[in-house]
This record gives sequence, C-alpha cells and structure tokens, in this order.
Amino acid sequence: MTVGQALSFFLQVVHQPSSTGGKTGSRKSPGAVSHVTGLFKEPNSSSCIKGMPLPISDSSEDMSLSQNHSNDTCSFVPCNNNEEREPPKLSGRSMLNQERRKSEEEVQEKIEYCDGKVEEVLTDGRRILTFRNGTKKEISVDKRTTTISFSNGDVKKIMPDQRVIYYYADAQTTHTVYPDGLKVLQFPNNQIEKHYPDGTQEIVFPDHTVKCLYSDGLKETFFPDGTVVKVEKNGDKIVVFSNGQKEIHTAQFKRREYPDGTVKTVYCNGRRETKYSTGRVQIKDEEGNLILDKK
Repeated sequence: MTVGQALSFFLQVVHQPSSTGGKTGSRKSPGAVSHVTGLFKEPNSSSCIKGMPLPISDSSEDMSLSQNHSNDTCSFVPCNNNEEREPPKLSGRSMLNQERRKSEEEVQEKIEYCDGKVEEVLTDGRRILTFRNGTKKEISVDKRTTTISFSNGDVKKIMPDQRVIYYYADAQTTHTVYPDGLKVLQFPNNQIEKHYPDGTQEIVFPDHTVKCLYSDGLKETFFPDGTVVKVEKNGDKIVVFSNGQKEIHTAQFKRREYPDGTVKTVYCNGRRETKYSTGRVQIKDEEGNLILDKK
C-alpha cells in the first residue's frame, strides 16, 4: 500500500460516523477518540476529573467548582461548605477559655497558701478567698461588705450596717439578723417571721394574717377582715369581730356581746342567759326551758 493510500484510509477512519448515528461535528464515541488522542483534542466539557465527567448541578458548590476549570485542562478544588454558609462557631471549650481569660484579666494579684487557700485581688479592689472545701469569701473594696458562698449553695452576707443575711439554699429561706437583735425569717411561700429581743414573735402569713406571740404568754391574731383573736396564757379567748361583736370564751362560760348592748351567755352546765339593752333578762335551763323572763 502506498503512502497516499494509507493516508486516505486513515482519514476515512477518523471521519467515519459513530454507531449512534451522530454527525461528523458531534461528540466522538470513546472508541474513535482513543485512536487520535495525539492529533485531536476534545472540545471543552463542563468539568471533568482525570477524564471522568462531573455531574452537572445548579448548586453554588458545583458552580464554584466549574469556575476553577481552564479551557484546556480539568481541575477539582474542594469547597468548605461550613465556611461559605455558616459563620464559625465557638466550641464550649473555647467559650470557657475566653471566660477564663477574662476572669484572669480581672485578677491583679493571686496568692496561694500552703493550706490550699487561694487569695485573689481583683483590679477593682475586691478580694476573694477560696478555701479548699469550695467555700468562697468576697470582701468589698471598702471592706464593709463580706459575702461568703458555701459549696452547698448557702450564702452569708455581712452588710455595712452590720446586718447579717443568711440564705439557706435547700429551704430557700432567708434569715436576717439586725444589730439590735431582731431576727427576720422569710420563707419561700412569702411567710415572714420576726423574733424580737424581748421574746415577742410576729408571724405574717401569705394571706396577710398577722399572729403575735408575747413573752407573757398572750397570743394575738389579726385577720385581714379586721377580726382580732386574743388568747390569754390561761386559755381564755377574746374574739373581736369587725362588725363590733365580741366573744369571750372561758372555762366557765362563752359570752357574746353585741353593739346594741345585748349580752348572751352560755354556761358550762348548759344554762343560757340573755340580757337585752332594754333591761330584759331571760334565763333558760340546759334543756332550753324558760325559767326566768324579767322585763
């Protein structure tokens, strides 16, 4: 075969239509391209990796990848989705380190003692003592306020006016002691108790009822509707109602006094006596029989 015949045959192979029936200018089949790799270069494709086509997508990630392709070569540059779509987030450890650095910046001086106690002097002048059992004692700049925080959650605070406030974490109760000896207890249900130096106790209940206990044994209770109940040490009781009526309870009788002057008495043996404001007197026995009616 001559050189001219060989060249003619070669050109016929190159321009032969593919088995899919495509035209001469269309994309070549893999078999035809493999024969002329050294002479022909395939037109630019959308993207490829080492001769393998990449899937076509409208996502921003794929678009960024396609922009890195040159006209003659194919390349792949991975994108960091987290950097493009979300701002960087600090981990719990990083946040803790930042808070620790901020706390350390506030500490002007730190002293460690051999017994495990640590003393810190802050830039604003406060002093904090941390004991080995976890208790912390904070002293204000003017040294007039001291706060002690215990490991169980209790807090003791000494105020400039010498009040001592102690908060019980478990009971959620506050105990305040005043310089004159007054002690005040505040409970989580809003009940308040006051203990005076002379032994008097005052209890304010959530419904605003006030009960007073005196050192001589007398008890007084003031109800929100104006009713007052007094109980003597011997057990005698006096009830004064807001409408002006009054009851007296003793071991011998129970008496009720009305605003118009009428007095009704029931004795321990069952006898009943009524004295009207007009002067009329009625007496009934224990069975309710009228035995006296004096007008």
